[in-house]
Amino acid sequence: MPRRILQGKVVSDSSDKTIVVLVERRVQHPLYKKIIRKSKKYHAHDPVNAHKVGDTVRIRECRPISKLKTWEVLREDVGAASAAADA
Repeated sequence: MPRRILQGKVVSDSSDKTIVVLVERRVQHPLYKKIIRKSKKYHAHDPVNAHKVGDTVRIRECRPISKLKTWEVLREDVGAASAAADA
């Protein structure tokens, strides 16, 4: 079964090797048919502490790393974050 990949914004990077990512999705209300935004926070493993608050990252499901961390930051985004910091 393929691993899910989500995209969201980093809202916290205070923990070591961990970031908190806020993922928003748009769904239609079942009765009123209005589009509403739902959001959820995921704890993701960031082994090199490359991402800061406000960065947009992609995370992927992985094996449980700790009680809350079952997601990891995709490696392709690490280079983009450091390149943006250099500019």
